[in-house]
Amino acid sequence: MVLYYWSLALAACLLVPIFFRKKVDLAFVYQPSPITVGLPALVLKAIEKTPVWIWVQDLWPETLAGTGMVRSSFLLKLTDRLVRFIYPKCDRVLVQSQEFVPRMVKKGVPRERIWFFPNSAPELYKPAVVESDASERNLMPQGFRVLFAGNIGRAQDMPTILSAAEKLKQEVDIHWVILGDGPMRSWVEERIKARGLEKTVHLLGRYPEQAMPRFFSLADVLLVTLKKDPIFAITIPSKLQSYLACGRPIAASLDGEGAKVIDESGGGVAVPAGDADALADIVMKMYGMPKSDLEKMGRLSTGKGRE
Repeated sequence: MVLYYWSLALAACLLVPIFFRKKVDLAFVYQPSPITVGLPALVLKAIEKTPVWIWVQDLWPETLAGTGMVRSSFLLKLTDRLVRFIYPKCDRVLVQSQEFVPRMVKKGVPRERIWFFPNSAPELYKPAVVESDASERNLMPQGFRVLFAGNIGRAQDMPTILSAAEKLKQEVDIHWVILGDGPMRSWVEERIKARGLEKTVHLLGRYPEQAMPRFFSLADVLLVTLKKDPIFAITIPSKLQSYLACGRPIAASLDGEGAKVIDESGGGVAVPAGDADALADIVMKMYGMPKSDLEKMGRLSTGKGRE
């Protein structure tokens, strides 16, 4: 993976002088991961004096350490040096969480160059009406649907989701639906079989983004989780804005900034990251709520339930 990141960045650095010979007004870098995506923009800046803005979604090397993707102290230190090389050379550093600001300052970015620029949901994310004969209805299980969508990876804390599902295993009307793909998918499939969760946990695979609002509308509750780690406590998962825009109640297992967004919206309930008992409890409570109360909670998430 490290070689892939570097080879991609190197190839882009070599191609920049070929494809961007004419003046470019601004190089805007969207940086979820990896940090190496900033290097081609800096090459352009060196050649053409092009201003560079970078929008930071994940903090490196902290995210690498938090997910366990990189355990080598040497590689983490090397990545930190790269970060301290890239960010200060950018003309503007946009951050998706207020808690990123002091981290950027520590990495050498002057405070006046840092802007708080939160994520927003693309326009396609809004409450959807799903026809009675729609294909999505045939894919979803019958019952109370708790839907997780997105990357199936270490950061998303799949063990807590499966542990919570196991605690509610006897509640056969509660179904945990997982949409997406990722490096932990095979592990999740194995654990579903090992724990006997085939009847209540459903891996539906990956679907186009355009289909997500329709799947969300068929869910009773939308689920968002992050691993328990200080770096994820200051991160707001990008799916959260899309969930909120679709007007469905949210069950969350995360700390810090993400939990704060949910609490302030009134559109769901957040429990501490990594606490499977607490996650199972809130899902059970939401399962027992009148449908009208759940619908009201969903409207609050869009800002339309506060009249």
